[in-house]
Amino acid sequence: MHGNSVPDTYVYVTEEGVTRHYADGSVDALAWEDVVEVRVVGATDTDILYILLDRDGQGCVVPKSATDGAFLTRLRYLPDFDLDRLSAAVSAARDSYVVVWRSPDPPSALPDLEYD
Repeated sequence: MHGNSVPDTYVYVTEEGVTRHYADGSVDALAWEDVVEVRVVGATDTDILYILLDRDGQGCVVPKSATDGAFLTRLRYLPDFDLDRLSAAVSAARDSYVVVWRSPDPPSALPDLEYD
């Protein structure tokens, strides 16, 4: 009799964010609105990692093997996200990472205006 094996990791993608659950019970999560950088790195000969980071350098590491079309579809909604750049990075991914998207700089603060 064979029992059901528990996956090493699984990923939930929603409109609000992405969450990765590990077999040891730990969780990485990041809201889409907090994502400021997307990186791609070749983790093994057979898998690619997408690394999503926030402004503090905290993030969520998502293996390509744990994603589905919803993840890539949601990446497209990041401002000026380039799917061709992502595809090229995935094809060329090795031991070092490639930044495929960075959030545009926040707009400069408005000057202080004096009203009469």
